[in-house]
Amino acid sequence: MPSPARAASAPASGTPLTKPRSAVVFGVIALVLIGLNLRAGITGASALLHDLQTVLGYGPLVAAFIPSIPTLCFALAGAGTSWLTGKLGVEKAILLSLAMLAGGLLLRGIPATGMLVAGSVVGMSGLAVCNVAMPSFIREHFASRTSLMTGVYTVTMTTGATVTSVAVVPLAQALGSPSAAVGAIGITAVAAFLGFLPVALHAHRNSTRSTAGHVSPWPLLRTRKGLLLTAIFTLQALLAYALLSWFPYMLTTMGMDASGSGLMFGLMQLVSVPAGMLLIAIGSRPRMLRPAFYLVSVTMAVGLALLLVLPVSLAIVPAVLLGFGLGIFPLVMVMISRSGASTAETTALSTLAQSSGYLLATAGPFGMGLLHSATGGWTLPLALLLALALVQIVVAHLITGGAMTRSVSGAAGSTAGRVAGKRK
Repeated sequence: MPSPARAASAPASGTPLTKPRSAVVFGVIALVLIGLNLRAGITGASALLHDLQTVLGYGPLVAAFIPSIPTLCFALAGAGTSWLTGKLGVEKAILLSLAMLAGGLLLRGIPATGMLVAGSVVGMSGLAVCNVAMPSFIREHFASRTSLMTGVYTVTMTTGATVTSVAVVPLAQALGSPSAAVGAIGITAVAAFLGFLPVALHAHRNSTRSTAGHVSPWPLLRTRKGLLLTAIFTLQALLAYALLSWFPYMLTTMGMDASGSGLMFGLMQLVSVPAGMLLIAIGSRPRMLRPAFYLVSVTMAVGLALLLVLPVSLAIVPAVLLGFGLGIFPLVMVMISRSGASTAETTALSTLAQSSGYLLATAGPFGMGLLHSATGGWTLPLALLLALALVQIVVAHLITGGAMTRSVSGAAGSTAGRVAGKRK
């Protein structure tokens, strides 16, 4: 029986093989379980940042650094993902990353600042590898359904983040410890590891790959495609992680109680679930990719502007608009999954966009924390985010130009044939 990753391969006669039903089922289950975990560890900690600082007693520098750990790890650990998947294969690299994610999140349950930082570094490093490898996993296992499966992956990712952000504050109150609550999130990561194990074992037993391909990501930065993918990923990541890291804390310092802040935080992420699905549906239509990018980018800018001027009692309005603005992530991931002339090049582009993008995006959560400490308010940090949201509109216009979209579509259309040609 062929492995899931090789189901797109063709036998010598040239007749495409049908993917076994079990491979499809296990692949989808694994995709859903991974998606549920890819933001839960971040949003769970964000909703409890105020309580964690109060209980553990760390200062403003550590308070600004902790929300920056995810993007720093995504940049540094993510940079090696192309090499790691070339050595181990996509499935084994993802399995290793899930083990790191589960271990790191569980470590954060120990009530000490050092354990919170160390657990975040380990867990977010695992998350980084998984982030970069997932577009290649989707491309190998679901070559003819990249938009659908990217939608499933991103929707479950946002769902996991939303449920966690809403439930983690009541959980902390029930357990009597914010550390115990953020540590408990690791249990779902253990479930993802166990759910992905059959896929990794199946791929290992049935592997027909003679030599794993590798494409260096860094020369791609000199290409228009690599540069624009990196730019759009950087901007959306900076805006997203600045909001994911500080939005509930921001509302709390503006006068809203912790439960209300968590509710608004959850609402923002909840809106991003149907927003992502709607945007993929719009963007998949002929000549509608650019309007989809326009819509989501303008909405993000309007949401930030209203967050600047509206009283905290009307936070529901910017929360909804910002949630819709976060729906850009599935659009960007679809473009990455469809890009490249091979799985190796897709991995390289994903590595380039995500590692470089997250490194630059670290300025979002870290800078907001420092600026808030320095000014005692949120006006300057939000004004800078609004300026970057306007820049995102310009980049969205450039990345949806005819040459770029033809390049991405052409790469997607030839995926199955090119993958088959590289297999024994």
